[in-house]
Amino acid sequence: MISTSQFRRGLKIEIDGEPFTIVEFQHVKPGKGGAFVRTKLKSLVTGNVLDRTFRSGDKVKRPDFEEKKMQYLYRDDDGFHFMDTSTYEQILMTPDDLGDMTGFLKEELEVSVQLHNGKPMGVELPNFVELAITRTEPGVRGDTATGATKSAELETGALIQVPLFLEEGDVVRIDTRSGEYIERVR
Repeated sequence: MISTSQFRRGLKIEIDGEPFTIVEFQHVKPGKGGAFVRTKLKSLVTGNVLDRTFRSGDKVKRPDFEEKKMQYLYRDDDGFHFMDTSTYEQILMTPDDLGDMTGFLKEELEVSVQLHNGKPMGVELPNFVELAITRTEPGVRGDTATGATKSAELETGALIQVPLFLEEGDVVRIDTRSGEYIERVR
């Protein structure tokens, strides 16, 4: 059980059997009456955001979350397939489950999958991945002084902005949290 005094951003709690993460919280102590905590919660199942007020000292359940290291195997018409590296058990996740992360999933990539009551809820990618550029226009010589960028397609199909000096076949490091180019990998 988690007390309202332990609330913080990103904390996962369970309300009515559904897991939520705390987006915002505010402890309020009015001049009259008891203190309370005003929260904004985001459902980890549906993505809906709701406002909920708790009395100070209330306790809520900690969700039954499990985090497993898994390896991304492949994508097919059904979705994305992941394998538990210790038990070889496989799970399937849809593009809707993964959201914007699909552009950074490379085969054999180690990821952390969050499970709630055995059901996959989300995937946490490593902060940085290295991917090859498969298509980009050639850069114009002399245009690099302005810090200009061009569009590049990665081996996973994701489109990102890269500096003009990069060419097809170059391997680049990408920040998966922001989707931005970090550096060229030699």
